[in-house]
Amino acid sequence: MTEYAARAELLEGMSFRAHTRSGHTLTLDTIPENGGQERGPRPMEMVLVALASCTAMDVISILRKMRQDVTAYEVRIRDVERAAEHPKVYTKITVEHAVRGRNLSEANVARAVELSATTYCPVSAMLEKGAAVKHVYVIEQET
Repeated sequence: MTEYAARAELLEGMSFRAHTRSGHTLTLDTIPENGGQERGPRPMEMVLVALASCTAMDVISILRKMRQDVTAYEVRIRDVERAAEHPKVYTKITVEHAVRGRNLSEANVARAVELSATTYCPVSAMLEKGAAVKHVYVIEQET
């Protein structure tokens, strides 16, 4: 079999089974108006999931190295805008990092988010070529 980085095989309608080089599979589909049956996320949603996951992994890794006591962490993608004309790429994305923990240093959280956004997350770097990607954070201190 030929080497591939990813592949997608038609199931039926507009539903595809995607395969990754690492051996994972998932089903992608689209909305009924476009011939889909909502059997899985849409490809453009997966781009946002990739962004959220990529930056989340960076930030939590950095915060752990900084010995921050993080008890919960969530990345939310919001305020998303897309171009009106095809190919309808993302033009604006806000990435919100919600960090909860004990004795969290705001400077450390800000630095971790900045490092992910400007140095480590390749998904963010790719999207920034065509979209305004803004990273913000909120901190909830626990006692």
